[in-house]
Amino acid sequence: MEVKTKIKEVLVNLLKVKLDELKDELSLQDSIGVDSTEMVELVIALEKAFNVKLFPKEVTKFSAINDIEKVINSKSGK
Repeated sequence: MEVKTKIKEVLVNLLKVKLDELKDELSLQDSIGVDSTEMVELVIALEKAFNVKLFPKEVTKFSAINDIEKVINSKSGK
């Protein structure tokens, strides 16, 4: 499964948003209203889904789906 597709799947399941609401380049906070608590839950869900450890310095880069994809890809060597 493509990384971006899996990220979107995690977001849909966790935040109960519709897939068509998720735009790759839009801010998660501005476009779907992700708050700080949801961001922590998202990080935990992503760590489980991709079997990676995400550090606070990396998570601060998570503003859009494209950003999350870059960090995940860097963890998996892609």
